[in-house]
Amino acid sequence: MKKERLLIVDDEAFYIKVLVELLSPDYQITLAKSGQQALRLLEADELPDLILLDIVMPDEDGYQICQKIKNNPRLKDIPVIFLTVKGEVEDEIKGFASGASDYITKPFSPPIVCARVATHLALQQSRQQLREYNDLLEQRVQERTQEISRTQDMAIYCMTSLAETRDNETGMHIRRTQHYVKALAEHLRDQGHFPDVLDDAYIELLFKSAPLHDIGKVGVPDRILLKPGKLDADEWLEMKKHSEYGKSAIETAEKEYGDSSFLAVAKEICYSHHERWDGCGYPCGLYGEQIPLSARLMAVADCYDALISRRVYKDPFPFDSAREIICEGKGSQFDPMMVDAFEAIESTFIDIAKRFTDDA
Repeated sequence: MKKERLLIVDDEAFYIKVLVELLSPDYQITLAKSGQQALRLLEADELPDLILLDIVMPDEDGYQICQKIKNNPRLKDIPVIFLTVKGEVEDEIKGFASGASDYITKPFSPPIVCARVATHLALQQSRQQLREYNDLLEQRVQERTQEISRTQDMAIYCMTSLAETRDNETGMHIRRTQHYVKALAEHLRDQGHFPDVLDDAYIELLFKSAPLHDIGKVGVPDRILLKPGKLDADEWLEMKKHSEYGKSAIETAEKEYGDSSFLAVAKEICYSHHERWDGCGYPCGLYGEQIPLSARLMAVADCYDALISRRVYKDPFPFDSAREIICEGKGSQFDPMMVDAFEAIESTFIDIAKRFTDDA
């Protein structure tokens, strides 16, 4: 079994001789007669497992050398035991404050030195094993988190694909709207708006849950959902129920699998993205900040994409016309802050629309 490595730093030949005779049978020994020589040795690839460090030395003292060791990220975990004639309580306190693991006064008892060295090496080995175990656990947690995220993404993809088979909208509508929402949210965050909400984690939730905004349309009859012309009053009432169907589906998932931040955001978007800032929307007639932030973001994204997209009952609007309609809805259909954000990053919306075209 490979011997553990000790670095002995002392300028007194007597103590070096004693320590080498005492410890060399069980350990690999490297010697340094000054603090600077010790620091040069510590630049080598193979580091010692423990350092025995004298305090009183001709150049920098042991306290200074220990602090340099502990300030170096590569060296800071190596345990340091002071060996010194300074035996006052204040000296020991100063030694521990500089980062030492232990403090042995000269003249020392050989059995005590051997016991302390063995103890601190065992502790160091235990700490290393714990670090490796924690790294392994962290890796497994990351792998599991990624697996859950992939499963979630696949579930979303399957659900939205199902909705697409019954709707005259395309998968690119889903792509575009989720990127619009993310762009709006990131701009608002960067401008300092909603600092308690718009962090990276929440924006990622918005991005992942946005594709579910119209999942409730699977519950709308084909004769209404696929009708090429204008809906009559009764048909429109039935169409508006898609927000309730979507909410109900997510609530069923919550009852089965428990609450989650993802489902909570998805439910807000499903249920409330057709609410209007002036209170004239559906299904609840919410107004102003009663409407969840996620739904206010989706309202702009969804409407903009509907305007620029071809449908069986209309041709696509040019980008300029779509912008004008969105801006006309400021303070009535849409949250004014959302419209301001849209105007500021309209070029990003256009880039997204061109990147995810229906012909792609």
